Amino acid sequence: MAEKIYTIPINEAFDNAVSGESYDCPFCLLQDMLERNELEIILGPSMMEPDIRIETNKKGFCKHHFDKMYERTGNRLQLALILESHIAEVEKKIFEGGTLLDGKGEKEQKKLKDLAGTCYICDRMEYSLSRMFDNMVYLWKTEEEFRLKFKNQRYFCLRHYEEMLEYGRNGLDKKQFAEYFRVAREIQKKYIAELGGDVSWFCKKYDYRYDSEPWYNAKDSIPRALTFFSGGKNVKS
Repeated sequence: MAEKIYTIPINEAFDNAVSGESYDCPFCLLQDMLERNELEIILGPSMMEPDIRIETNKKGFCKHHFDKMYERTGNRLQLALILESHIAEVEKKIFEGGTLLDGKGEKEQKKLKDLAGTCYICDRMEYSLSRMFDNMVYLWKTEEEFRLKFKNQRYFCLRHYEEMLEYGRNGLDKKQFAEYFRVAREIQKKYIAELGGDVSWFCKKYDYRYDSEPWYNAKDSIPRALTFFSGGKNVKS
């Protein structure tokens, strides 16, 4: 069937995950793409659109995305404008009425917790990535070419692997899911065995008895293991 517009980034991520110098989780590549897109949008002209400013004022950003925005802004004006209205919203929310809300500060503490737990970019990325998972399952169900592409993946990070199973179980019938799970599990089983062997060899290389032995694939095994557990793009081998 003809490739639909919303499946293009999924196919590209599954291609790119195994075609570069390093191997990546395809959903980490999608997440990276979504983050770049959201940062470009929020630091571009759309940051002045009223509906977006209302949302960013209300939700704010997590530390990771505040740092990312700071890194990407040259003269910092875009970020300063976002902060100006967000600070005003936070001040209004916490100190509403200009009086002490209660003697124990419990209401104020709850508002602070609510503020600390929201991020405009994280929410947008989470929604978009959920659509990517849905569409990935659709591709698995309908396209043999994609199933082959799926089978050729090197690994999925643990966090995205868990989400893959959830979306697959919800979007496939029992027979389809059984095959989907079998393939995904074999990919993970093979990779984690290889990764464990590489990390073990890394440890052995610090024993003088193995000093003259080659490193094989162990030199970058530590960052690869961290990426496997936590997600993100892999380092180059």
